[in-house]
Amino acid sequence: VQLQAFGGGLVQAGGSLGLSCAASGFTFDDYAIGWFRQAPGKEREGISCISSSGGQIYYARSVKGRSTISRDNAKNTVYLQMNSLKPEDTAVYYCVVRRRPTGCAPPDYWGQGTQVTVSS
Repeated sequence: VQLQAFGGGLVQAGGSLGLSCAASGFTFDDYAIGWFRQAPGKEREGISCISSSGGQIYYARSVKGRSTISRDNAKNTVYLQMNSLKPEDTAVYYCVVRRRPTGCAPPDYWGQGTQVTVSS
């Protein structure tokens, strides 16, 4: 299983950023997929998850209303669009997969992570 995340970078507070994760090595549309993040000195936090069909979506309170998760099963890719970014969104963002059609925690597979830094 490989999960390769793209799209991290440096953005000013109030700005937007789009992450994507290309998956391979498994039947993509069988499993839920989502995103965790880990800020400096903090535990990893599950922030969003989308079910295998795309019909069930979860957002953590910390990002709800500012983020949109989506998946393209034809491209084996999941996306996370984040808007109105805050300095506290600074973290390493990980794409994760759980070998179930719904729910992403605890993940069975982790990507390598991509750094998102939000400057004030």
